[in-house]
Amino acid sequence: MTGAGDHLIAVTGGAGYIGAPLCLRLAASGWEVRALDVLLHDQRRVADALERAGVELIRADVRDAAARERALDGASAVVHLAAIVGDPACARDPPLSRAVNVDGSLALAADAERLGVPRFIMASTCSNYGRMEDPDVPIDEQGTLAPVSLYAEQKVAVEHALLESSSASMAPTCLRFATVYGVAPRMRFDLTVNEFTRDLWAGRRLEVFGEQFWRPYVHVVDAGRGIEAALAAPDRTAGEVFNVGRSGENYRKLDLVEEIRRVTDRGDVRFVHRDEDPRDYKVSFDKIRNVLGFETERTVPDGIAEVFGALEDHQFDDPFDVHYRNIP
Repeated sequence: MTGAGDHLIAVTGGAGYIGAPLCLRLAASGWEVRALDVLLHDQRRVADALERAGVELIRADVRDAAARERALDGASAVVHLAAIVGDPACARDPPLSRAVNVDGSLALAADAERLGVPRFIMASTCSNYGRMEDPDVPIDEQGTLAPVSLYAEQKVAVEHALLESSSASMAPTCLRFATVYGVAPRMRFDLTVNEFTRDLWAGRRLEVFGEQFWRPYVHVVDAGRGIEAALAAPDRTAGEVFNVGRSGENYRKLDLVEEIRRVTDRGDVRFVHRDEDPRDYKVSFDKIRNVLGFETERTVPDGIAEVFGALEDHQFDDPFDVHYRNIP
């Protein structure tokens, strides 16, 4: 995708897991990119890499009104990724997660509308579907939302507020991402594919619960490509919701273990019973393919091989370090 030099994209959470590769891709494609990120996970190296690539980086919190205004000034679109991500992190401090994920998001949207930013792309999650009555039938964007985590409840609340307040001056688009995986500048090892691969690479015991439950997955680079596809089609995305992923990339945890076992026989797997995460959903991604022509380029087996290879090459000082997860 190419963009005119005077077209500015503001990306909140621009130094994050999805945000950093997205900002780098946008900058390489000719867009002016301004990132807003508080660097919650001490991403100094990521921040330096973004600035070397020509990304303007504002080191501030999305709750900071002055920082929001500075980030949005002159932008033709805002991609809102900044969040307290995942239920463990949200559950650890519910008031903070609400202040960031709900209040901060709605304040950003209000500022964007007031400042005349015409596009607002909101990062949401397929976790909004929660526990499906029949997870063997893929659910689409019109399906019932049944969030079972605080994080998903907050995303659903923001989606509803944005879509209900959609106006002629600002068009919101909500992107429900599948569970993300793969190597990125701000690496995360608290995501299922990455975590399972790391633990077995390290020869550890991996305890797996809910091994029969379905979940869709998308590579971190493809997640950014989905955002690019939405940015490139304003007339087809205004006021719309899209699942971001590929219909053939729904897996059970059991399937993930089997795929990792194709790469390594290290470690030990134990299937255990737990009740704290009842999410079970298989998702259809036909809409984003049919409307935007978007297809993912990478699969879970690709991602497993990529993560395993990066670990073998010692690309991470200590893959078990707290910086590689969203909660200490």
